[in-house]
Amino acid sequence: MAIQAMRLPQPDDAASVGSSAPDFDPEAAIGEQLRELRLIKNLTLKEVAEKAGISVGYLSQLERNHSRLPIGVLKKISDALGVHMNWFFQQKSDGDASERDIVVRANNRRSMSFTGLGITEELLSPNLSGPLELLISTIAPGADSEDYSHDGAEAGLVLAGTLELWVSGRHFTLQEGDSFSFKSTETHRCANPGSTATRVLWVITPPHY
Repeated sequence: MAIQAMRLPQPDDAASVGSSAPDFDPEAAIGEQLRELRLIKNLTLKEVAEKAGISVGYLSQLERNHSRLPIGVLKKISDALGVHMNWFFQQKSDGDASERDIVVRANNRRSMSFTGLGITEELLSPNLSGPLELLISTIAPGADSEDYSHDGAEAGLVLAGTLELWVSGRHFTLQEGDSFSFKSTETHRCANPGSTATRVLWVITPPHY
């Protein structure tokens, strides 16, 4: 999934919104995790930036949570650091060991916020080793994703608010209760043109994060 209508400030090279449930910190930005992982792997800013195809200055801004972090850019940095994007989902707790391979409790969802983008993802799947991924996106008013594409297919249901969706140049405006489906290889993008948060349930196969 990739999440433009009122654009937020962008860095030269190229979220923090809460949800009603579960109780997690939407300010748990990815920047600190990027820096921590880079240092653990003993890599310099220049080495990671070159592998990811971005500037050193932009990567430094991302690590300090001073720039927007589009999903596509996170994918490139993840590849450069040798981890899957799901590494950045924050686990609240381990939960009940007898059920955590099947059940995800509302207060135990793993979450990920995209710095400056106004998007928070909550992972509803117990893990990402199966054939599909289930998640909820909360998109802040005016927030917008970059154009994006990847392998697989996806479908969604608008749970609340208004969603603008572009698929291979076609534009759709969806309201609560509307649903959609498309091949993820098609360039897609979505945005929240409204004044309240938009929440979307996504099903993606194969798992992308």
